[in-house]
Amino acid sequence: MSQDRGGPVRSPNTFTDFKHYMFHKPPVKTLVEHHNSDARTTIGKSILQRTGVDVENYRMLNLHRVGIDAPASYVFDELLGWNGDSICWPNHIARVDLQNNKLEQIKIYLFGISKRIFGFSPFHLFDLSAIRIQRVPAIADSDNARYLLYECKGGYPIGVFSIYVRSSIPDRGEKEMSQLFMMVSFNFYGKKRRKLNLLNRIWEKIHNRVTSNIVYRLKLLCEWKFENFISE
Repeated sequence: MSQDRGGPVRSPNTFTDFKHYMFHKPPVKTLVEHHNSDARTTIGKSILQRTGVDVENYRMLNLHRVGIDAPASYVFDELLGWNGDSICWPNHIARVDLQNNKLEQIKIYLFGISKRIFGFSPFHLFDLSAIRIQRVPAIADSDNARYLLYECKGGYPIGVFSIYVRSSIPDRGEKEMSQLFMMVSFNFYGKKRRKLNLLNRIWEKIHNRVTSNIVYRLKLLCEWKFENFISE
């Protein structure tokens, strides 16, 4: 089974993590461009306000989206089944540790090394603490929106992280059954201070390439599993 036919293959080691997530360029462009402050605000409000996050405190740095030919409920159930060892995540580079095997509290470790040295964890990247997990659509929602919303702290990124799924809206030209968004927002990339120096630009490119591969692999996995499900 190849990455572009059927479901994505599991990465067996750190080398293939780099290959699958940093060197591979997905055939579908997922990054949502926002070239000016008005566009950033519009994009931010369209999702951040829906999740209840104060858009005046955060400004969006990265937003990726992909259409998936599977129902929104099916896609979100796949996300809820994540046990920290996803086929769609670079597990060998950034190991996910679900505290008490639950999605509410997550720690991320570089290369999976959690060992403390003199009381310090040099390979601890950051923590995710759930602000809200919207498992079913809100009563007023007509697009079956569900999402995972986290506070990021303890490293980089700092801000909020969200995976947001809703049914497609044909009037917006969306042809697949559902739309998946992966969003990272930062305090220090907002209107108060946005210094795009060389280091930040390099990090954004790396972050965007990895995120693009994650959401594309989620697309492949969900479509492959749903196709098998309906054919049974």
